[in-house]
Amino acid sequence: QVQLVESGGGLVQAGDSLRLSCAASGRTFSPSFMGWFRQAPGKEREFVAAIRWSGGSTYYADSVKGRFTISRDNAKNKVYLQIDSLKPEDTAAYSCVAAQFKIWRGYANPDTYDYWGQGTQVTVSS
Repeated sequence: QVQLVESGGGLVQAGDSLRLSCAASGRTFSPSFMGWFRQAPGKEREFVAAIRWSGGSTYYADSVKGRFTISRDNAKNKVYLQIDSLKPEDTAAYSCVAAQFKIWRGYANPDTYDYWGQGTQVTVSS
């Protein structure tokens, strides 16, 4: 069974930076894509960023381009999300995702992803 465990969230001030990490475990783990989604209180879950596991191509939501950077370490089965210039509107629970078996519906579509982490909370104060 594959598990995704996020870390790195916290309470920060506007303008600060954070680096979220996601560690994947499981003997059968061989994703095509990994990524991050977030959900703020009272709002819909939204796509943040994705990375192709082989090759490393990256994709971002328009709302985070230029401030968020996704990266991966294939050898460690880890994916990272560097968040710079944090804004109060970035406050949300950030979940790591991995796609491996499901029919491809696009990197921004949550139905693409087989595995989801429990989430790590990021709270940005103004």
